[in-house]
Amino acid sequence: MNSSTWTSPEHRRSVLWIVTLAAVAIVFDGYDLVVYGTVLPTLLDDPGQLGELTPATAGALGSYALIGVMIGALVAGAFGDRVGRRRMMLFNIVWFSIGMAATALATDLVSFGVLRCLTGIGIGGLVATAGAMVAEFAPTSKRNLFNAVVYSGVPAGGVLASVLAMLLADHIGWRGLFWIGALPLVTLLPLAVLKMPESPQWLAARGRYEEAREISTRTGIPVDLRARHLGVAPEPVPGKLGFAALATRRFAVPTLLLGMMSFVGLLLTYGLNTWLPQIMKANGFDAKGSLSFLLVLNGGAIVGGLIAARLADRRGPQQVVATSFCLATFALVCLTFGLPLPILLAAVAVAGTGTIGTQVLIYGFVSNFYPTEARGAGVAWCAGFGRLGGIVGPVIGGLLIGAGISSGTAFYLFAGIALAGAAATLLVVAPKAEPSTPTTPGVLATAE
Repeated sequence: MNSSTWTSPEHRRSVLWIVTLAAVAIVFDGYDLVVYGTVLPTLLDDPGQLGELTPATAGALGSYALIGVMIGALVAGAFGDRVGRRRMMLFNIVWFSIGMAATALATDLVSFGVLRCLTGIGIGGLVATAGAMVAEFAPTSKRNLFNAVVYSGVPAGGVLASVLAMLLADHIGWRGLFWIGALPLVTLLPLAVLKMPESPQWLAARGRYEEAREISTRTGIPVDLRARHLGVAPEPVPGKLGFAALATRRFAVPTLLLGMMSFVGLLLTYGLNTWLPQIMKANGFDAKGSLSFLLVLNGGAIVGGLIAARLADRRGPQQVVATSFCLATFALVCLTFGLPLPILLAAVAVAGTGTIGTQVLIYGFVSNFYPTEARGAGVAWCAGFGRLGGIVGPVIGGLLIGAGISSGTAFYLFAGIALAGAAATLLVVAPKAEPSTPTTPGVLATAE
């Protein structure tokens, strides 16, 4: 059980550790997304690195990591609700770190592509598990904010990759940039082993009451153990876990709509991150100027996403997500006008909030929508199905630009997709609020 506020200093300290560790892990999703783009010019210009690389092959290599992320998210959904949050987080930190290190050692295009896909599996597992962890550890009044902090790691990782590439690429080469992606194995993992407990709520839902009480007492994280300590027969462990629970009458339609929301969010995220610099370059900006739009887009996503998450904690995530999609529609339409540069940059920042920032909010919405027995699978479904949008977005942009379609038409198309995302959001039936009776560690709440 989650309280609505902090129950003790230990509770606050434990949750802040968990949120920090999860956020750092998610940073490497964004890092992996962008680091490939930063090394691509080198791989295209120098066949001696991995072999002759054409633009078409380069595009395919870029999609392999996304395919891996989709697979990893779905696998995490299938097993995460059964084996626990902590095990999935630790396992996937190890997996993607080893994958990044192995990619740095790739000797040809085939091995590079295969390793990119395998690395993506670990990243997908992290993305699918982090939201479930935050939902089960954080106070209800701060869940959306903490989810936004964690998933803002994606645009933050993109910024990190861009900055490190500019500062270090000439000194450590493209392989060195991938070695940086392996650092969590020796930095993040030891801290996670020490500071990331299993979810007491998940343990209690599985009937493992003594373990849940021990972790609750040690960390201050509240858990509802009334059935155990009042001598009442515990509720049976749910017969349907993970994806089986999502297919029930209660969740089937909302799950489809939430998946479509994530599909739209990631289509816009990857489509704009891939093609915005090229579109702006075609509109007369030089290379450095066009890249600055990418930094503004991701910066707007971080700042705007955190502000929107705070509103979601106060007013509920559904209306905020729908409004954020509508903001994206408005901002993308504004980009078709000949606006002065300051206003144009502001519109790009708002577009970042309404696209990348909205996807951050969607993860929080999803992780709080489902009960414990289906939470990991629900986040995994949205992360996995959504990655199809991440694959489609760059393809749509490429087809439009390749066909000579104007940048204005491309922005109108993306705006229409954002509006469809708002409509899907409003159709989701709001979940029933979870009980918020405060429970102190190791002490039973009064029976209702």
